[in-house]
Amino acid sequence: MNTPPSPPGAKRADGPSVQLGALVPLTRPGWVEAGRHLLAGLELGVREVNDAGGIDGRPLELVVRDTAADPQRAAAAVDELAGLGVAALAGEYHSVVARAAATRADALGLPYLCSSAVLDALTEQPTDRVARLSPPQSRGWQVYADFLLGAGHRRIAVAAQPSVYWASGTRILRDHLAARGGNLIELDMTALSATAVCDELVDHRATALLLLVGHPEPAVSIVKSVRHDERLAEILIGAPAGQPEFAAWATLLGDDGAAIPFLRYLPERLGPLGARVETALRERLAEAPSFVAFEGYDTAAVLAAVLRSHGTDRARIAASWPHVAVEGTRGQIRFSRTPGIGVWQWAWPQIQVVDRDPAEPDRFRILHAG
Repeated sequence: MNTPPSPPGAKRADGPSVQLGALVPLTRPGWVEAGRHLLAGLELGVREVNDAGGIDGRPLELVVRDTAADPQRAAAAVDELAGLGVAALAGEYHSVVARAAATRADALGLPYLCSSAVLDALTEQPTDRVARLSPPQSRGWQVYADFLLGAGHRRIAVAAQPSVYWASGTRILRDHLAARGGNLIELDMTALSATAVCDELVDHRATALLLLVGHPEPAVSIVKSVRHDERLAEILIGAPAGQPEFAAWATLLGDDGAAIPFLRYLPERLGPLGARVETALRERLAEAPSFVAFEGYDTAAVLAAVLRSHGTDRARIAASWPHVAVEGTRGQIRFSRTPGIGVWQWAWPQIQVVDRDPAEPDRFRILHAG
């Protein structure tokens, strides 16, 4: 593993551990691949902290709980972790789950650094206890809408399932497109089959279809139906939530899964730290790391820096967010208050629209950046 050498004078971390609670989707119906990448980043970050002497000579320890994309299960895990005495909470990928965790953590006075969830309203009320690394959904999905408009799309359909997250994304897209001459057509996937989606696209003369649905199903079935409908040979399929990011997408869909643009949060080129971490993550995962793995690593780096400078007192950790200045894998991380966002927000990693290259599906093409 490519890890940095311990700094001169670093002490071996051998005292009682400093514990961090980690929420990760590791079983279905959670997005297991995303959870595996998030946990790999967290674990690598913690390992490097301990190789460098830990937290004032004490090892940093992750106490991991599987959320399985269940908000109630996540809230119960927050209660358990708070009772175990963790100094802070980290992680989670699914927005509705992270919202439940953030709400419960705030009520318990437990500081929480959210790694990957993007829902703007991460908490119902503004709070000082919660911070977030990933950009808010409103920012990322507006960048995606700009990409669609720049590519000439004005009649855009969304195939959507019921969810706070999907409803929020639909609203962001509709408002942003409408103000710029675009039109959003909503297709209710509780009432339509994948084949019926194709008929709706033809009837509405849509030039783009966005998948605001679960993975693998019904997303995979919709893609197959559209790809093999001769009437829709020119339509763009998009997946702003990032379903094509992970290897299972290419495995399930093959060539049909290429050229489907999605959002990711990486710079065009990684700096020295990002490049080193990418190598280590690739070895740990036995595949190319997604941006979610980098989010996990950066979460561990930020919390380690906070613990070293502010100790393990929860109130002091929560008060530290506006003072954070940590070099992460994707740039310097600082938290600030962003209008309309009730938590401390990193504003923000670079946002890209990318797809899998049809000529080489394991290679990603950057189509737009914001």
